[in-house]
Amino acid sequence: MRRHILTLATAVALACGLVAPTQANQEKGKSVEQTLSDANKEGRIWASFALNRHLDAFDFDIDVNGDTATLGGTVTEPIDKELAEQVALSVSGVKDVVNNIKVDASYQPKPRTHSERSVAQMTEDATITARVKSKLLWSEHTEGMAIDVDTKNNVVTLNGKVDTNASKDLAERYAANTSGVRKVVNALVVGGEAVARKEPASDQPLSDAWITTKVRSSLLFSRPLMDDDIDVNTSNGVVTLTGAVEGAKERSLAIEIADNIRGTKRVDASHLSTRR
Repeated sequence: MRRHILTLATAVALACGLVAPTQANQEKGKSVEQTLSDANKEGRIWASFALNRHLDAFDFDIDVNGDTATLGGTVTEPIDKELAEQVALSVSGVKDVVNNIKVDASYQPKPRTHSERSVAQMTEDATITARVKSKLLWSEHTEGMAIDVDTKNNVVTLNGKVDTNASKDLAERYAANTSGVRKVVNALVVGGEAVARKEPASDQPLSDAWITTKVRSSLLFSRPLMDDDIDVNTSNGVVTLTGAVEGAKERSLAIEIADNIRGTKRVDASHLSTRR
């Protein structure tokens, strides 16, 4: 199952001149350019599989020759076999797939160690960290706080210093409401000093476009609201929310998020309705 690593290593070595081109040509019967191109496509297929929650647990064999990818390995469901083929076909330069993947309902993927995170998990954790950091930075109540955010297996840990207990609680709420977060460990210490931020400082005027963008992003980052269609418009610092959310709790959260964004003077939610 390490063949894909060797293929990519060979491609890198060729590019760096560490392996003689004739050696690789004799092995595969390909030109240097073709070898590098096939390895590149194969690497992108591996990356696509690793980033797919439904496929990253399985072990596959992947071989690319020109615009054709041959897939091998074992999965537990026919839908996973079909998904693997479609993912491979989505890679640029791959036009045909020979799908030799076997379906075995009794197959048990190799379990990961307790400390091991898949590429997909690490990517999701990094995304969650970025979302939480953004929400904290954009909020007028936490943008000056020295808060460090770390995510592992969907568990967010907050470290650093804040000025009040209210700020500590608010930071935890921002993190807890973020899409993908399973748990929040709040290790913030009350009594710290505000730190300078580069984007944009609170004493600088914030444009309506900036406010609108941050409100929209914060709504999309928030788990209870990420699937709702909320339109955001800002005029002279007044944010208008239009659309529909699931219930009163979600509506209140949307208003709170918009109101907490730096530069927001007032939130008009008179056209934001609830479905129940």
